[in-house]
Amino acid sequence: MSYGSTFTAWRDATPAWPAYTRHAFVQGLGDGSLPRGAFLHYLKQDYVFLIHFSRAWALAVTKADTVEEMRLAAGTVNGLINEEIALHIKTCAKAGIDEETLFATEERQENLAYTRYVLDAGHSGDLIDLLAALAPCVIGYGEIGTHLAANKTSDTYADWISTYASGEYQKVCHDVGALIDGAVSRRLGSDPKASPRWKSLQARFATATKLEVGFWDMGLDP
Repeated sequence: MSYGSTFTAWRDATPAWPAYTRHAFVQGLGDGSLPRGAFLHYLKQDYVFLIHFSRAWALAVTKADTVEEMRLAAGTVNGLINEEIALHIKTCAKAGIDEETLFATEERQENLAYTRYVLDAGHSGDLIDLLAALAPCVIGYGEIGTHLAANKTSDTYADWISTYASGEYQKVCHDVGALIDGAVSRRLGSDPKASPRWKSLQARFATATKLEVGFWDMGLDP
């Protein structure tokens, strides 16, 4: 599954990527062994995360240089707010947790560190700084969803898995991959790896990936 050349290069140069996409939390989703309490704890924290993540993608609209960049960033905001967050609300409602309770969830330290890192990348840098910090989450979940859909041995978390394996979410991932490729080419030229900025962008991506690992760790520790 390819989500663009830039993403692939960043992913392949990030040692922590397998620890993120094959984490014990992820394996538990696939085989159904993840405790329900841990899953609901994760969903509550992820709801808060997605609120900040949506703000970061909205910031990407203001950092864009072209209408097409704005359109793709705005489309991602729409997908987060009207599809991904909706899944969390629906799943938690079945467990007796309403949206007001979700919104009032106390943010864990791991959540705070990750969301503020992403927002800082956007406020202190340009669009590609922000995209490097955003990419592990949005595209990583697409990779995880695809892998789990093909390899799961339990339907306990089928709704979650199908959301990220769906054609709609996969389109978001491909659109984001194209956005990253275009934004990098526009700002760094036809050979971005030769740019002095490439190393720092790779480091941003790697740091965000490590923060994703920490988020899964938090999910296993309600």
